[in-house]
Amino acid sequence: MSKNLEVQEYYGKTLQQSSDLKTNACCTIKVYPDHIKDAMSLIHNEVHNRYYGCGLTIPAELKGTKVLDLGSGAGRDCFILSKLVGQEGEVVGVDITKEQLKVANVHIDFHTKAFGYSKPNTRFIQGDIAKLDECDLKDDYFDAIVSNCVINLCEDKEAVLKEAYRVLKEGGELYFSDVYSDRRISEELKDDKVLWGECLSGALYWNDFLNLAKQTGFADPRMVEVEDITIESKEVEELVGDIKFYSVTYRLFKLPELETECEDFGQSVIYKGTLKESPDQFVLDDHHIIKKNQEFKVCGNTYLMLNQTRYKKHFEFKGDFSKHLGIFEGCGGEAPFNSQNKKSGTSCC
Repeated sequence: MSKNLEVQEYYGKTLQQSSDLKTNACCTIKVYPDHIKDAMSLIHNEVHNRYYGCGLTIPAELKGTKVLDLGSGAGRDCFILSKLVGQEGEVVGVDITKEQLKVANVHIDFHTKAFGYSKPNTRFIQGDIAKLDECDLKDDYFDAIVSNCVINLCEDKEAVLKEAYRVLKEGGELYFSDVYSDRRISEELKDDKVLWGECLSGALYWNDFLNLAKQTGFADPRMVEVEDITIESKEVEELVGDIKFYSVTYRLFKLPELETECEDFGQSVIYKGTLKESPDQFVLDDHHIIKKNQEFKVCGNTYLMLNQTRYKKHFEFKGDFSKHLGIFEGCGGEAPFNSQNKKSGTSCC
C-alpha cells in the first residue's frame, strides 16, 4: 500500500477524533491570541473534533488575502482563516482524505452564516499537496500558504515545497508547523504505518529540511516556534528509541533576492505598532521580536522580508543595499533543539 493510501486510511478510518492519537505530534495545546480564539469560538464542534494540527499556523495581516491550506483535513484552520480574510478574501483547502473533506464541505454553509457572509469564501479540493498542478491551482496566486502537521506525511517533500513556491505570489509566505527529528529516520521506521500516521517516521531531520527549503527557492527559512513532542504510547516510545522529535513552526518567504546567508548592510527597521493582532511587538521569528517604536538592526534578508511583503506598511525602513559590511552575526537558521525558546509540549490526547 502506498503512503498516500495509508494516510487516507489512518485519517479517514482509523482516527475518528484527536483523542485517538498516540502522541501529541499532531495535537499540541496552544495559547491562542484573542483574534484566533474569537474565530475558533464560531467553528462547528464536529470540525473541532477532527483537528490534528501541531502548531498555530496563522500569520498576521490576512484581511482580503488569498490563502491556501495544505492538508486542510476537516477544515478547522480553513474556517478560522475564512473569518480572518473576510468576505473579500479567499481560502482554499487541499486534502487527500475524502472522509475529512466530507466533514469540511458539510459545514461550509454553517460557517458562511456564522461569519455573516453573503456567500462562501472557502472551498475544498481533494488532491495530493505534492501535485497542486493537478488541482488546477495557478502560478503566483496565493498571498500565503499554511500547513499544520501534514508535510511530514508526504513521501515527496521536495515536490510539496516546489509546488508551494510555484503557487505563491512573490512576497508571499509559506507559514507552517511540522514535525522534525534530531537525526535521520531509518527506512525500517518509515515502513511502520502507525509511526507514519502519527507524524513521526515521516519527519525530516531538521538540517535536511533547511537544505531542501533552500534548494526549492526558499533561501532563508525562519523558525518561529518550537516545542518538544511527547509520546503517550510505551510501544511507540520503544520503537523510536533515542530519536527526539519537535514540533516546529517555520515561515518561508518567496523572495528571489534573499541570500542563503544573512548579510549586513547597516539597515534597521522601526515597527509602528499598527498591526491589530500585535500592537506592542512584531514577531518575525524566534530571534526577531521587534518592539513598537524601537529601532531594530536587521540583516538584508530581514529587511526584504518586511519591505517586500504585505507587512511593509507597518514599518519604517532605514538604509539600503549600497554598502556591504559582511556577515550579520546571530541571524539565520538553527537546530530547533538548541533554541532558547524551546518549550516542553503538553499532550492533549
